[in-house]
Amino acid sequence: MRRRWIDYLMLAAFAALAATAQQTTFRSEIHLVTLTFSVHDASGKFAAGLGANDFSVYEDGAPQKIASFSGDSQLPLRIGLLVDVSDSQNQFLKRHVKDTEAFLREILRPQDQVFALCFGDHMRLASDLTSSPAGIVTGLQHFEKNAGSLPELAPDPSREGGTALFDAVYAGVEEKLSGGSGYRRVLILFTDGEENSSAHDEVEAIAEAQDADVLVFAVRYTAIHHGRISARNQQGAAILLHLTGQTGGRDFDGLHTDLSQAFQEIAEELRSQYSLSYYSTNKAADGSFRKVVIQAAPAGLVVRSRAGYYARTSSPFP
Repeated sequence: MRRRWIDYLMLAAFAALAATAQQTTFRSEIHLVTLTFSVHDASGKFAAGLGANDFSVYEDGAPQKIASFSGDSQLPLRIGLLVDVSDSQNQFLKRHVKDTEAFLREILRPQDQVFALCFGDHMRLASDLTSSPAGIVTGLQHFEKNAGSLPELAPDPSREGGTALFDAVYAGVEEKLSGGSGYRRVLILFTDGEENSSAHDEVEAIAEAQDADVLVFAVRYTAIHHGRISARNQQGAAILLHLTGQTGGRDFDGLHTDLSQAFQEIAEELRSQYSLSYYSTNKAADGSFRKVVIQAAPAGLVVRSRAGYYARTSSPFP
């Protein structure tokens, strides 16, 4: 009887180990990649009414089979406003608060949410996720009066006196836009792109946004002194162009583009997006970057999407 009981325990242990192994194998074989993207014709007009058969997807040159496809205009939005409040930028948004509120009133529906994060050497949550445009404006105004009373994200004393753009992008995605499904994720940056104190670098910020399928838009206000921009501002402009391009968003020159016009173009883009998913044929979770290209079959169409994703060793699910 005792022998039979020991045999039973051993069989149960082996069964548990086998089930765990099966589960681990199953997880390692599933690499679902989801991409949100927009399509434009040669004139820049959004192309509507397209279906899964109009697109081909390639990962590192290898064709992938589309598992799901949809027009995403009806999915809820989750938007983050990242506002640079360093000395060179803190007056820009003040002059355009009404434009910001008008944009949010136009784009937000009851199921949509937005948050506002102000950053310099600290990152203060001016307003948590809300569906109220007025709530965002109130939060930004409260920041102006008493910034120190607002919650701080990812505090780091080594940033003293600097501007932590990459940390703001990383924290905005990680804290407010990561995880879950069934909504479109967007960051809108108001900054000149100056970066001098982040713990995270540009690659990490882009990777965090790419992994969460976050579109990054930037409204760039670059001051001109004596008829030219400085080398630092040129570098900031290049950073924003790269950051938005790698995530499928766009960069707007706030100095030469009316902010209401930029908001209008962002709103149109958010209403005219598609989404597709595929199971990657490359099962290795090796931390390498996978370049993803979406091609539209109709001639003359241009697809704007994130450049790819990192096959994280800790989490193989981009």
